[in-house]
Amino acid sequence: MTTPPETGPDETAGAAEETPEPVAPEAPRLQLRDPLPPVVDTPEALQDTCERIAAGTGPIALDAERASGYRYSQRAYLIQIRREGSGTHLVDPTAFDSLVPLDTAFDGNEWILHAATQDLMCLAEVGLYPEALFDTELAGRLLNLPRVGLAALVEHYLGLSLAKEFSAADWSTRPLPEPWLVYAALDVEVLIELRDLIDADLRAAGKREWAAEEFEALLLFQGPPERKEPWRRVSGIHKARGRRALALVREIWEARDRIAEARDTTPGRVLPDSSILELATSPPQDVTALKNMRIMRNRGPRRFASEWFDAVERGLALAEIKLPTTNQRVDGPPPPRAWADKNPVAADRLGRSREVVTAIAEEHDLPTENLISPQLVRNLAWEPPAEITTEAVGAVLREQGARGWQVGLVAAPLAEALADTSS
Repeated sequence: MTTPPETGPDETAGAAEETPEPVAPEAPRLQLRDPLPPVVDTPEALQDTCERIAAGTGPIALDAERASGYRYSQRAYLIQIRREGSGTHLVDPTAFDSLVPLDTAFDGNEWILHAATQDLMCLAEVGLYPEALFDTELAGRLLNLPRVGLAALVEHYLGLSLAKEFSAADWSTRPLPEPWLVYAALDVEVLIELRDLIDADLRAAGKREWAAEEFEALLLFQGPPERKEPWRRVSGIHKARGRRALALVREIWEARDRIAEARDTTPGRVLPDSSILELATSPPQDVTALKNMRIMRNRGPRRFASEWFDAVERGLALAEIKLPTTNQRVDGPPPPRAWADKNPVAADRLGRSREVVTAIAEEHDLPTENLISPQLVRNLAWEPPAEITTEAVGAVLREQGARGWQVGLVAAPLAEALADTSS
């Protein structure tokens, strides 16, 4: 190998030195303005909290902490509340049968939530139902901000950094460590100020009425639709070849789900997906063989060895007619990648419709998915109304959940795009 000659001092004398990119100073950390409040976990403390919240003014900032990576349920293990004139309150919902007295104290005032769909269901479980709300994450999306996480919005609007190091903590832990409680309290510390600043931007952008429709729709949120065959979400399921292997995956997944629900622990802690696949692709002949498998070395999966073997036996004994299909059954049109072969005309409609949606989204500075659900566009392109008019397209969109402002923006252009390719 040839070594390049060294460069002498006079050869570099006139060379420009590389200037390092300036590093942006880290934003100052958001701090609590008041002392950390004690956790509310007694009837007396709850009554005092309700009285103080009722005496406050303006909207109510809310957040909830769950233990998704540790528990089967999606229940709330801590609820954070802040209101002007009331301060911050940290309520342990597991200490009470319900929090209806708290709901009464809210008295129909607007809730401020960040990513409301993550918290509305667990709050409803304890008797808390909003009558009006403002979702800072959704509002950020309507403003087409590049990042809409709470920490990003706090930095964008307030110039402060918000730590998120305990977001994946096990909030079912008792007692909750003080650093976790500080972290939780900070999640509502500036939600009220944040709401007002974002609201001003919505009004300036002419999007406040759009946001109002979106927030009103959230009041009816009932959680994500239930999956018909949730077992098909096992990671790496493509390795299960054939209907019999899929039947084994299904039986083992269902056994795991029953155990996880009974123990209120996340299913992956009972038996990892990779172990489900190993059992399905190499089913053991008896319980002894199962216990000798590598995946049974850990005490957790091994304690339920008989349940796993029973599931394997059920899967092997199923009649052919009862085996699951190799393709997942879905409602609505097939995946778009298959349209060109299955229905070229529909594929053409979809391409034109997507172009229209992209152009409208750019015109109004919106993410395309917030302008109109991509699934609604696919549904229309696959099976448009018999008579393609603005009114007919608008009716289909409304029936499938589109809001009035969305219909007003896209119905006529989509009708034109669909009609252009319908012949």
